[in-house]
Amino acid sequence: MGFDSVSKPFLDAWLRRTRKQLSVSGRLSEMALILSREQQQFSEPDWRATLNGIFQGEEEPSIELLTKIDSLLAQPSSKQRPEDTGAMLF
Repeated sequence: MGFDSVSKPFLDAWLRRTRKQLSVSGRLSEMALILSREQQQFSEPDWRATLNGIFQGEEEPSIELLTKIDSLLAQPSSKQRPEDTGAMLF
């Protein structure tokens, strides 16, 4: 069973959710930077252009890219980890 293309309803729902998550200032650039480090054949500006194209409906992403972006967004940021806060209650 191949997953070469993404179904339209799934893609629409994914785009709405992911646009909202990446709407915070700098998140799209951060995502592009992470993707460029992992897949060095494309630069950060290339990834930023690709991501913008996806979110504007000009490009259709692969299921692999959707999954990768979702996994990156699901990771907790270092600011959210309790062991990194350095604050003590007592």
